[in-house]
Amino acid sequence: MATAAATSASESETEPKTGPKAEGEEDEVKAARTRRKVLSRAMAAATYKTMGPGWDQQEEGVSESDGDEYAMASSAESSPGEYEWEYDEEEEKNQLEIERLEEQLSINVYDYNCHVDLIRLLRLEGELTKVRMARQKMSEIFPLTEELWLEWLHDEISMALDGLDREHVYDLFEKAVKDYICPNIWLEYGQYSVGGIGQKGGLEKVRSVFERALSSVGLHMTKGLAIWEAYREFESAIVEAARPIAGFLSPFDREQTFDSQLEKVHSLFRRQLAIPLYDMEATFAEYEEWSEDPIPESVIQNYNKALQQLEKYKPYEEALLEAEAPRLAEYQAYIDFEMKIGDPARIQLIFERALVENCLVPDLWIRYSQYLDRQLKVKDLVLSVHNRAVRNCPWTVALWSRYLLAMERHGVDHQVISVTFEKALSAGFIQATDYVEIWQAYLDYLRRRVDFKQDSSKELEELRSSFSRALEYLKQEVEERFSESGDPSCTIMQNWARIEARLCNNMQKARELWDSIMTKGNAKYANMWLEYYNLERAHGDTQHCRKALHRAVQCTSDYPEHVCEVLLTMERTEGTLEDWDTAVQKTETRLARVNEQRIKAAEKEAALAQQEEEKAEHRKRARAEKKALKKKKRTRGADKRKADEDDEREWGDDEEEQPSKRRRVENSVPSTGEAQDLEAEIGLFGKRTSGDVDPPSKQKERAAALKRDMPKVLHDSSKDSITVFVSNLTYRMEEPDVKLRPLFEACGEVVEIRPIFSNRGDFRGYCYVEFKEEKSALQALELDRKMVEGRPMFVSPCVDKSKNPDFKVFRYSTALEKHKLFISGLPFSCTKEELEEICKAHGTVKDIRLVTNRAGKPKGLAYVEYEDESQASQAVIKMDGMTVQENVIKVAISNPPQRKVPEKPEAKRGPGGPLVPRQTYGTRGKGRTQLSLLPRALHRPSTAVTQAENGPAPKPADTTAAATEVPKMSNADFAKLLLRK
Repeated sequence: MATAAATSASESETEPKTGPKAEGEEDEVKAARTRRKVLSRAMAAATYKTMGPGWDQQEEGVSESDGDEYAMASSAESSPGEYEWEYDEEEEKNQLEIERLEEQLSINVYDYNCHVDLIRLLRLEGELTKVRMARQKMSEIFPLTEELWLEWLHDEISMALDGLDREHVYDLFEKAVKDYICPNIWLEYGQYSVGGIGQKGGLEKVRSVFERALSSVGLHMTKGLAIWEAYREFESAIVEAARPIAGFLSPFDREQTFDSQLEKVHSLFRRQLAIPLYDMEATFAEYEEWSEDPIPESVIQNYNKALQQLEKYKPYEEALLEAEAPRLAEYQAYIDFEMKIGDPARIQLIFERALVENCLVPDLWIRYSQYLDRQLKVKDLVLSVHNRAVRNCPWTVALWSRYLLAMERHGVDHQVISVTFEKALSAGFIQATDYVEIWQAYLDYLRRRVDFKQDSSKELEELRSSFSRALEYLKQEVEERFSESGDPSCTIMQNWARIEARLCNNMQKARELWDSIMTKGNAKYANMWLEYYNLERAHGDTQHCRKALHRAVQCTSDYPEHVCEVLLTMERTEGTLEDWDTAVQKTETRLARVNEQRIKAAEKEAALAQQEEEKAEHRKRARAEKKALKKKKRTRGADKRKADEDDEREWGDDEEEQPSKRRRVENSVPSTGEAQDLEAEIGLFGKRTSGDVDPPSKQKERAAALKRDMPKVLHDSSKDSITVFVSNLTYRMEEPDVKLRPLFEACGEVVEIRPIFSNRGDFRGYCYVEFKEEKSALQALELDRKMVEGRPMFVSPCVDKSKNPDFKVFRYSTALEKHKLFISGLPFSCTKEELEEICKAHGTVKDIRLVTNRAGKPKGLAYVEYEDESQASQAVIKMDGMTVQENVIKVAISNPPQRKVPEKPEAKRGPGGPLVPRQTYGTRGKGRTQLSLLPRALHRPSTAVTQAENGPAPKPADTTAAATEVPKMSNADFAKLLLRK
């Protein structure tokens, strides 16, 4: 019996491995042997039922024993085993955990992980009734995975004792195959149905299950083979059991029974060989060996055609085998390929395969449902997919909106649609605007139900009451949760007003609604007034149009010129002379007032900007005076004449050779001998470590000479692709080259590390690291934010910002991320591990980032990334307002505000004065050390500011003339003035 052996082999290979195994290898072998025995006896029973009379009594005995043995085999294979607790404390601990999980689910029934943990603990405790109830509740809310279904089915099969229990298991299988398309569940369904072949209609039931399995997963290139083989071996077993008595039958009976059964096997072989499946060659060889007649030419042609198709599909299947779950990109490419071919069955299958691993990807559900809505348009299939989509991703409002449209499109009862809408409201959307969108979709559906030819109807009253309920819901429920209604422009109220005006001819109600819209802060927008004006023009009268425009002229603040123009246009075409004069007077008065307000606002803004500049200048002057005072104290006691000469030379040198502090194109590095001399002579911050202290002039002369002798290393911008810029290092780092080289050599071969030093030889906290290969530089970027000597080290691409001023590096997303949370108000002592312990109670945490300043100190902020949007939304509800170490934290979906773009240098107007060019600085603004070198002795009293604030501003010509009166002075003159006592 080669076929029987193949059956057992295929069954053992495809048997799903779920639940803890309490048996050893011997028990598994016995279970497999028992199942094969049951299958063989069942086949014999089915054969003799069809082949001979008087088999009913014997069949009943066989079916009962077979059912018992099959239940025993299933129990032996899948039962979790008996757990013997060594201590009663552990059992008590489980009971407390069960109570906690049940309480948690009573608060939030959408906690997926809580359901899974509760089922696991109840199963361990042997609470069979509670396990069944917990699984039932979870399956009503969420689709179950293949593993959860198989575990549930195996438990129920082991407890099935009679026909009623078998029907209950059948119902569970029907629910299981609707959640996801899983070949293993279909295979288990077919094998279990074989055990009930002795019951009434058992044979037809088995064939029906296998045919449905082939329609569902028979095209699966890697797992469909097991379904085909199981079905074919089932029919082959019937043939082999009937073969001994076939010779005793009449030709007519033989043709009706044995030959027809033989043809069923032939048909299965031919159907299978016409489909591209893995291991087709072995199936073809098996058919040649099994068939007594030569294989028809048409079958061979179909087989060769399927082999050619298999070669086209193999690259996509191999890409799936090589990639790691969830393989979304590979599935997307596979879907695109199938869409080009256009086979609906294969397109549906590849979508289902992708959704098994990517069931929480809303975009995939949207694409699948869109294809079914537009192409197949099969009611049961379309609604089933939409229902599964909202059960998998209930937080996605687009899926709910599409579901409502699909139900309306296929004529679903109004009560069912209303219930679905109520479920959508309780789904827990993560944005206020999502509630506006779902309400709008439902109101659109209600509007399409109304027959507006009738003055009043039940549907119209329901529409109006739903509009009122929507506004109340957004005001109370949504605004209380999100601190905003999600509908600032009142789109729902606008649609209601349009329906009342255009379809119900009720302008009075429409005007009341627009009046409410304007009182909600929309009266300052010109587009809102013009929308109301257009509605009045279409369905109202000229008097109300004029009234609306007159109010718009007085209230609009964003585009008053446009509103004034519309009013004048209307009066020019329809108004009287008196109306025209009134409109001109009002528009001129309003525009004059607007221009006056704009001038005042500009002056106020300019005054504030000037005050800020004066404050900044005052702070810089204070720092400069403090620095000069320190410098003056250091030079006190030295020979004044000698100091003057030294300072004169120092000023000249600085002017000629000191590089700009912001330039990165030069890097001064002392030679090895000079560095040793410098280290021997000066300590930290340029102070002599031992011996006699030289006068400050000597120290400056030596530093200036050392600086002149330092070789200047020019940065080669052509090597930017293999160079990274490292910053935010501690200034106290000794030998940065030696310290950083081991870190970056892990990324690839390092050619050179160029640390940047100040003119006095102090490390400035940043350097350039040049690699041999570009891929090493790219890998080095992953070291960004790595802690080095207590500070986060910043690693960024090497880019010349003078050539690319808009280049910015920020490694984190600044857009809305629905699966990521932003937490504020954390205590500074909170660690990453402590925060993870808090967050993982609400879902699977993928990453946690504590925000720190440049010194590595925490700022009390954090970003927490969850596995999906559902877990993140639940965590927001649970954690917002939580107390952590006596700090009340705030939790929200990560949606950083837009970064402000720096204003371009432009001319500014001083108070009462002409346009003055704004002073421009470098790409990073005016530096903290960018001080004015004009001595205070030459500063003139700054009385112009006071006069500008309290009286007329001085003429700019006088300021220019005063500036030109200052005599030109050399650097030596400046130095003498600064050192003058």
